[in-house]
Amino acid sequence: MKTFAFFPEAAFGPALNSVGIAQAIEARGHKAVFLSDPGFLEVYQGYGFDAYPVNLSEPMPPEQMAKFWEDFINGHIPNFRKRPIDQIDNYVKECWEAIVDSAKWAQKDLPGVLDSIQPDVICVDNVILFPAIKQFGKPWIRIISCSENEIEDEGIPPHLSGCAAGDTACHQAFRDRFNTVIKPIHDDFNAFLKECGEEAYPLGQFFEASPFLNLLLYPEPVKFERSVPLDPARFQYLEGCVRKEEPYEVPSFNANQDGPLLYVSFGSLGAGDTELLKRIIDVLGRSRYRALVNVGDYADVYSEIPPNVRIASWFPQPSVIPQVDLVIHHGGNNSFTECLYFGKPAIIMPYVWDGHDNAMRVQETGHGFRSPRYDWTEEELIGKIEACLTDPDIEARLKATAGHMQARNGPDKAADLLTGFVGD
Repeated sequence: MKTFAFFPEAAFGPALNSVGIAQAIEARGHKAVFLSDPGFLEVYQGYGFDAYPVNLSEPMPPEQMAKFWEDFINGHIPNFRKRPIDQIDNYVKECWEAIVDSAKWAQKDLPGVLDSIQPDVICVDNVILFPAIKQFGKPWIRIISCSENEIEDEGIPPHLSGCAAGDTACHQAFRDRFNTVIKPIHDDFNAFLKECGEEAYPLGQFFEASPFLNLLLYPEPVKFERSVPLDPARFQYLEGCVRKEEPYEVPSFNANQDGPLLYVSFGSLGAGDTELLKRIIDVLGRSRYRALVNVGDYADVYSEIPPNVRIASWFPQPSVIPQVDLVIHHGGNNSFTECLYFGKPAIIMPYVWDGHDNAMRVQETGHGFRSPRYDWTEEELIGKIEACLTDPDIEARLKATAGHMQARNGPDKAADLLTGFVGD
């Protein structure tokens, strides 16, 4: 039995993607453990894994940390209305400042934690290098659970830009603005790398491809046409990586019991945008549909729920999506790939990060629609829902993509590739 250590970013998308792979690793008789921000320890422990704390920021009580992120998101809600390029000098900048700080904090704990666990393989799902992982002396695998364009290529849209594939003017404008704003943060990170005995990265780059293996969560049916194709000896598409969740029974509704079933979720952070969710609930309440709506930790602010809508603080999403007819979400990569895996159309209302990229991609590949987060009318939203439910081209494309992804089984593919590093 070998030990595989997973170190995902402290966010539910990367965390749950790694859970799916870890489940497949353990099914092969090996041990999977997690290195985790203290606030996420219970997530992994809830799936039965051992988890070891690695501070990624100044330690604080869990309730204080939760309040910090709530305030962070609420403070940025006005920025959610902006174009991706106009989010660079506010949300994106502040995120990269926090990400660089997380690498510095991790370097305090990681060497000791790795020494105590003695993993045979380390899998890191993040956007930044942790020098201790690269220097541990064991194969380290990079997992890319965000959009595929996190691995840069001059011929595709830059990460976080939301640009169309062929809009090269948009590509260049975003890259130029990003590099201008990010340079002081990048200089600080390069100084940290030098302290750790690592070479400096080119401007705009905070991580490198693993020399061993890089696993992209992205499915090949929606991949970008790169100017330099990725070498399959080092880069493999996982075709989604859907974890196993508890079964979900769709509840009964007090209206529209036979109507099409929608699932609405903007993720744990996006749930803080309660005014938008209230507006969507109001529109759906007057429709012919039924809806399951994920409201995160904000259930107490919803006083009037239409009879054809059910809200909850959490849903076992991989068990819910197969049973619905359409998903409205924020563009998180798990939601993006799970909809494709189960052949469900999506309307993506992005607000930040690679949600912009996935919203553009779902539309330009014909698997659903991108929608402005706020500047839409009731008629426009209902029109997109109806198109998703009735368009035969969308249905055929989703059926083909789902068949392709399900035939390849991302978690098993990842486990096969990873265990190859320990002779299994």
